[in-house]
Amino acid sequence: MTAAEIPEVVINRLPVYVRALALLELEHRDVVSSQELGRELSVTPAQIRKDLSYFGRFGKQGRGYNVQHLLDTLRTILGLDRSWKMALIGAGRLGQAILSYGGFGPQGFHVVKAFDSNPALIGRREGEIVIEDVQDLGASLQRDPVDIGIVAVPGHIAQTVIDVLVANGVRAVLNYAPIAVRVPTGVQLRQIDPVLSLQSMTYFLKQGGLTQSGDLPQLEAEASGA
Repeated sequence: MTAAEIPEVVINRLPVYVRALALLELEHRDVVSSQELGRELSVTPAQIRKDLSYFGRFGKQGRGYNVQHLLDTLRTILGLDRSWKMALIGAGRLGQAILSYGGFGPQGFHVVKAFDSNPALIGRREGEIVIEDVQDLGASLQRDPVDIGIVAVPGHIAQTVIDVLVANGVRAVLNYAPIAVRVPTGVQLRQIDPVLSLQSMTYFLKQGGLTQSGDLPQLEAEASGA
């Protein structure tokens, strides 16, 4: 099976499995069953087994999964066994929060460049990064390419910024701008918009307490295994 044939919803669940397994590793757990993982993540054991079956055989029925082996394997599948260079475009309040976030580095993600259009910010040093003029974005990426672009600019310029990123070799974009943007085939795009999430939650609040859990998306799955 090729990577393109694996459902995206399955890929989106793998990082959650990695996080759960990493916590088990910290607890010095050697083995975990799909039932235990399922209870922790509100996913059926069959779903977990089905997801993992896309990538090979893991664990043995009645014995469970070796935590370290499964964690290492999933990290390799997700490309977390290497470092990824990122450029941040937009160094305002949101951008400053992104720059100061300590959760990227331990997972192999490193912001190595930051850009803004505000003269008051250009040239400012943030840790090891000096904020560059966004007008120099293309030339800077040509000199020192990055893997991922993080876009934290006003909506009206987001598409222009993303076009420059893509034109200069960036193949993955995390977009915080509150607007729908387009990328060509072959470029990964993830949209982060808390307002949209809030708007969907208020639907359930309006229904007078009808609950919607934060469970992972489910696929129909039946599989035997660990």
